[in-house]
Amino acid sequence: MFLQGNLQIVFDALYNMGVIDPVLDLDWKSALDELPQHFDSFHSAIGIVNSHQKDVEDLIDHLKTFDQKTLGYVAMEVAREFADFHSRQELH
Repeated sequence: MFLQGNLQIVFDALYNMGVIDPVLDLDWKSALDELPQHFDSFHSAIGIVNSHQKDVEDLIDHLKTFDQKTLGYVAMEVAREFADFHSRQELH
C-alpha cells in the first residue's frame, strides 16, 4: 500500500508530532530491515493517512494512536514518496 493524496499534509502532521527530526538521525537501513516485524501497524497507519488528509489536526488525532516506531516508518515512506515525486519531475 502506498501513500496517496497530499504528502505535505502528512509531513506537516508528522513534523508537528515531533516525528521527523528523530527519523533524520536514524540508520534507515537498520530500521527498514526491521520493518517486516512492524508491517501490520505500518499498513494500518498508511490506511489512516490515506483516509484522513483533509485537516492536519484531524490527521494528528488519528496518528496519535500509533507508537513512535510506526510513525517513523510513515515518515520514511513520506520521504521516499517525496523523493520519487521529485525525481519524476526532473525527468520531464
